[in-house]
Amino acid sequence: MSEMIQAAVKALNVKLSGGFDGVAKFVIPGEGAIMLDAAGVRAADEEADVTLTADADVFRAILEGDMGATMAFMTGKLKIDGSMGQAMKLGSVLG
Repeated sequence: MSEMIQAAVKALNVKLSGGFDGVAKFVIPGEGAIMLDAAGVRAADEEADVTLTADADVFRAILEGDMGATMAFMTGKLKIDGSMGQAMKLGSVLG
């Protein structure tokens, strides 16, 4: 597991301390994948209701609050596959 994935899991566990109502996956090409669900956040690559894919810089900017997930999606920097409702719910949790 990459250092970026480890740091992201830690940061997302703080943001989503109560878990996530659904099953979502962040894919960061070249780094790995992160699962978010009711159990919390972990490094894994499993089936999900929604999969969000972004490069490391975009993912970091979203996580740090420098870029909104909606803006990243609208500008083509964040790809979403699956439930748009789950993606919107996750975006609102991330801020």
